[in-house]
Amino acid sequence: MSRKVVVVGGGYGGSALAKALDAEADLEVVLVDPRDAFFNTAGSLRSVTRPEWGSNMFFPYSGFLTRGTVIRDHAVSVDPGGVTLASGQRVEADYLVLATGSSYTYPAKPVADSTEQVLDDLRGTHKELAGAERVLILGAGPVGLELAGEIKEVWAHKHVTVVDPAEQLLPAFEPELRQDLHRQLGELGIHLRLGTDLTAPPATEPGRAGTFTVTTAGGEEIAADIWFRAYGVRVNSDYLADGRLTTRTPQGQVRVTETLNVHGYDHVYAIGDITDVPEAKMAGYAMQHAEVVAGNILAQLRGERPTATYQPLPHPMILLPLGPRGGVGQLPGPDGPAVVPAETVSAYKGADLFTGRFTEQFGAAAPEA
Repeated sequence: MSRKVVVVGGGYGGSALAKALDAEADLEVVLVDPRDAFFNTAGSLRSVTRPEWGSNMFFPYSGFLTRGTVIRDHAVSVDPGGVTLASGQRVEADYLVLATGSSYTYPAKPVADSTEQVLDDLRGTHKELAGAERVLILGAGPVGLELAGEIKEVWAHKHVTVVDPAEQLLPAFEPELRQDLHRQLGELGIHLRLGTDLTAPPATEPGRAGTFTVTTAGGEEIAADIWFRAYGVRVNSDYLADGRLTTRTPQGQVRVTETLNVHGYDHVYAIGDITDVPEAKMAGYAMQHAEVVAGNILAQLRGERPTATYQPLPHPMILLPLGPRGGVGQLPGPDGPAVVPAETVSAYKGADLFTGRFTEQFGAAAPEA
């Protein structure tokens, strides 16, 4: 007798899980996502500086699953028996996986659901940025620094300033990594203003050209022609607000067991940013979550107990490109965290921002730029 697994969310973890389960003969896979394609959002920032690169980000859901189904819709409510969609459709589930991820400020993550609209938005932002000589980025985390690096790769002459109230760059990582990061940022001519905030936000909208001057808490005036917000993660879990399935943490996340089951259920799982797993919210971790859940669902189909568990790494990892050739990284090593050089960051991520990996996963070439 065929069983149905419904995966809510087609991002990094959800798509990987749906693909992993699609070949199982005794399982009907349904993937629910409002978008018309998988968006490799790792490419968003490069697409702002090089819009011709933008189409590399998208992998259409049509034809993605060989046996399963993709429903293009939003989930508005979830309960132990299935999902209710914005259209009013009800999708029953024997197994349910929450994989709706998180939202981040544009342009790090696109806002629109259609490929065409996202590309239009990115081209529009590129046009605004191209004519601006002075760029202000608020937020010196990975997103802000990566955006600064992409801008300098295309427009080395632009004056780029990054402001953050934190005293240190990437404080959770090894000192060697931070030292190399400061060195590369200095060589690129990116100006850091750490340990300070603005007395008031810029008068213009983020991503829109328009000259302005802001003042830091220390009294320094910074003039710029465009600015970007590079902070503010929000978990996509509003569809759980009615409490029909579970209660959320104050951060909007879902409490999970070590097998990634939602507490209280052996047939409901959660993966990726929506979980309360204590680790950075990164695509790589979501895809590892997907492997664990795929193994547990397949075990349950065989009448076995789910035994695959997920254990967060003892040290954080990161691959932070500064353009296609530069950047810093920290990966797990045999004796603890290993800081890797820019060449490794480029080879693993910076050169193509995982385009090759997802071309292989989706079984087709990405659209031509």
